[in-house]
Amino acid sequence: MYHQILTINNSIYYMLQTKIYDAVNKPGEFEKKKLVRFLFENLEEYGDPEKDIRRAIEYSVKDFSSFGGFTISLEDEGNMLGVLVMNRTGMGGYIPENILVYIATSAKHRGQGLGKKLMEKAINFCQGDIALHVEQNNPAKKLYEKMGFTNPYLEMRLKK
Repeated sequence: MYHQILTINNSIYYMLQTKIYDAVNKPGEFEKKKLVRFLFENLEEYGDPEKDIRRAIEYSVKDFSSFGGFTISLEDEGNMLGVLVMNRTGMGGYIPENILVYIATSAKHRGQGLGKKLMEKAINFCQGDIALHVEQNNPAKKLYEKMGFTNPYLEMRLKK
């Protein structure tokens, strides 16, 4: 799926191309590597190893048995500016239907509304509620709060 969006921000004009990858429109191997590398580099200290990022993308496009989801990329003339990965949980009601696994924008283009565009596209595209995990000191927390996300629970984990 491709969409053209003209963005005016600080007198900079972008002709953004939005690509949505899912079980029907899967990324090829080259695109998948590009998505993984972009997230690995731009998530910085909030990221995961490349193999885990790849697995989340493969889950989202149902490369193996999963509930699926989708991955969105924002590009300007072939340059990747942002990526978002949303996985379906297979739940509903007591657990949100979707979990936002990753979102990152290019370090050079932060503060220009690209993260907000990715979030808006994802919220409009997915069905059901969305959960996400964010570290307390992550600057993206402000964006999530502006988009209507709240923090009603304290997450606790047991690592085995």
